[in-house]
Amino acid sequence: MASMSFALNRFSGLASKTSLSANFDPSSTRRSFLPPTRVGLKISAAVESEPDLSVTVNGLKMPNPFVIGSGPPGTNYTVMKRAFDEGWGAVIAKTVSLDASKVINVTPRYARLRTGSNGSAKADVIGWQNIELISDRPLETMLKEFKQLKKEYPDRILIASVMEEYNKTAWEELIDRVEQTGVDALEINFSCPHGMPERRMGAAVGQDCALLDEVCGWINAKATVPVWAKMTPNITDITEPARVSLKSGCEGIAAINTIMSVMGIDMKTLRPEPCVEGYSTPGGYSYKAVRPIALAKVMSIAKMMKSEFSGNDYSLSGIGGVETGYDAAEFILLGSNTVQVCTGVMMHGYGHVKTLCAELQDFMRQHNFSTIEDFRGHSLQYFTTHTDLVKRQKEAVEQRKAEKRGLKSDKDWTGDGFVKETESMVSN
Repeated sequence: MASMSFALNRFSGLASKTSLSANFDPSSTRRSFLPPTRVGLKISAAVESEPDLSVTVNGLKMPNPFVIGSGPPGTNYTVMKRAFDEGWGAVIAKTVSLDASKVINVTPRYARLRTGSNGSAKADVIGWQNIELISDRPLETMLKEFKQLKKEYPDRILIASVMEEYNKTAWEELIDRVEQTGVDALEINFSCPHGMPERRMGAAVGQDCALLDEVCGWINAKATVPVWAKMTPNITDITEPARVSLKSGCEGIAAINTIMSVMGIDMKTLRPEPCVEGYSTPGGYSYKAVRPIALAKVMSIAKMMKSEFSGNDYSLSGIGGVETGYDAAEFILLGSNTVQVCTGVMMHGYGHVKTLCAELQDFMRQHNFSTIEDFRGHSLQYFTTHTDLVKRQKEAVEQRKAEKRGLKSDKDWTGDGFVKETESMVSN
């Protein structure tokens, strides 16, 4: 939200969601999902200074669009502090709930997919599966660390990821306690694909639009900071829960969470991976191999948001297989305001953000883009239906045939194009 009036209209007198955020910029002008000032690919004016990577999302100022995605890279004070020190635009902590004692992880809980044959130890890693649950640390411990981080980094964006069982009172308590630490926003985990759905948490909510609408209502009636709803890709049409979340009061959408998967079977033991005491369970798939799927889901959500919510300051955070700044540019070209990285940090470390920023700026220099807004959503206009593709190709073929045949009548001759018009009717 970019104004107090927007918040009051939505909450009928409740405090503005952004009024408690230390990083909210009340003077910023609300932008539509597809800014009217975007000019597309600039080819004439030279960029006089380094491209500006800073973004303002739901009133929150970030030095760059790269956000630590919820998971192991945001699991405690030490690693989140490291992320801020290295220069990440924002940090989303690992998901918390009221009762961490119910969260019991196993080891091993990760498995890799390589480009080589099953079991190859030398080929490049392209996929990553986890059966890890949300934070197993006591909520009070995480809250103390959130508060300490905001004390040490008051101008940096810290987002709490939260998830709770189907219980209004529990949700209200969790949101209240988390907000008291001074976090800048909330990301609601409606998408964890394993473990939690068994307790009507995570994807169990994100896959049920009626349930999602009800829970979003509870959350947004209580929350006073921006709320992002994190979507599951394990659904037929991802725009449906995204639409419900926005209509129910969320300011942003984050997509996608991991894809339900079975990583593979060990050809020697005939047991599935990751193998825990000889057994396994389906888990969440991420990293480079999921990027095409993530891009498709983000594109669908972005087109829906542009069509149905373009007059408001809603945001979209793209997630899925981002390893380079050029990968990030693809998500931004499809409408993402920010880009989250989780598995990439586990593979390359927190310092990788410097490479991501350098590569994104390189892309921007290539096209003379000065800001992220100059190209955000630019490529959405090139997506259409298959029926329209057939029509366009038919028209193009007919046009090429017409040009090849040359002039149809003496009245079509022109002075300026006389030589080319002559050539168009030569057969050899």
